[in-house]
Amino acid sequence: MPLLQAVEILVVVGVLLWLVNRFIPMQSSIKSILNGVVVIAVVVWLLNAFGLFHSLSRMHIGS
Repeated sequence: MPLLQAVEILVVVGVLLWLVNRFIPMQSSIKSILNGVVVIAVVVWLLNAFGLFHSLSRMHIGS
């Protein structure tokens, strides 16, 4: 995946998250959960897009 495309997607996700936080009324605890879920999803997507998540999936905990 080209770096420019990844940056464009990050900008779009950021603007959408800002719009949701700014204009949709909801409790602050729900906003925090939503922001956390979106950030975790974007980080996992980036790791997967650049091939780093695959190496993490080979790690096993326990026997």
